[in-house]
Amino acid sequence: MAAQNQPVWQTGTVVEATPAATGIRRIVVAPANPQRAAPGTHVDVLADLGHTSETRSYSIVESNDDGALLTLGVQLASRTRGGSAFMHALTAGERITMTQPLQNFPLRVGADRYVLLAGGIGITAIAGMARLLQQLGSDYQLVYAGRSRDRMAYLDALEELHQERIRVHVSEDGTSLDASSLVEEIATTGPAELYMCGPIPLMDAVRRSWRENGLPPTDLRYETFGNGGWFPSEDFVVSIPRLGIRTTVEAGQTMLQALERAGADVLSECRKGECGLCQVTVLDVQGRIDHRDVFFDDDQKQATKRLCACVSRAVRKDPAGTVASIGDDRAVLTLDIP
Repeated sequence: MAAQNQPVWQTGTVVEATPAATGIRRIVVAPANPQRAAPGTHVDVLADLGHTSETRSYSIVESNDDGALLTLGVQLASRTRGGSAFMHALTAGERITMTQPLQNFPLRVGADRYVLLAGGIGITAIAGMARLLQQLGSDYQLVYAGRSRDRMAYLDALEELHQERIRVHVSEDGTSLDASSLVEEIATTGPAELYMCGPIPLMDAVRRSWRENGLPPTDLRYETFGNGGWFPSEDFVVSIPRLGIRTTVEAGQTMLQALERAGADVLSECRKGECGLCQVTVLDVQGRIDHRDVFFDDDQKQATKRLCACVSRAVRKDPAGTVASIGDDRAVLTLDIP
């Protein structure tokens, strides 16, 4: 993690709010105290959820030189906990509470070659890196994958800017990205640093293939956007017998939030499944754990002994992927915390 990680809250004024693609909003904000935004930075926004306010993180797609105007790209989540709905309702002239640009995903300038991989809305974290590398005349390739072209934000502009250096994969067009083939190609064409942001299944596949090809772990850098999992979110029960806690985790909240509201004191930092500080011990699971973090490796996830409470969930699936027959029709996760 880089510096610039201590948030300083300020007011931002929405200058523009327009569609960037189906289900994605382009929001331009003028912060009260501008700071230059480097590629890979994001801002935290205090989202008004009606009954409460919660922090949400959004990548900075672009910024002018002095940071006076920051462009965010926000996808309306199908199972939103309220943050994306709040952002999509913003109109020009409204004020929000936000931080200065924060850096958890820095681009290391000076590598021999780069591959930038964006899956869906992950392009918001990658677009600025690609723009800088294009300006520097670096050797890079931008790989952009999505379900359909109408849902891929900034696609036309990116194709115009990056020309032969952009490779587009669209599932609906039958050109889905094969993560293993991409990594094997990197392994056979010489050293490259890979920066990626996208859904957890895509990043898990890339990380697995990266290890299998024996590529240097330090050349693989990534950022999550939190809650995309292998299964749709559903209500489940979490309990900590030692503390006498048993509570429901609703589909629209995280396990960490539910535990905190039930009185559990769980350490946490990134709340995006990256740092591992919120890891807890799994004592039992009725159903299946949907690991949504990038902290544990495949073997650790398979062992189901620990999980990251900030993003991971439980579902009523058995290991074969079919719906399990469970007592009260909800998965039940029994934990202990440090």
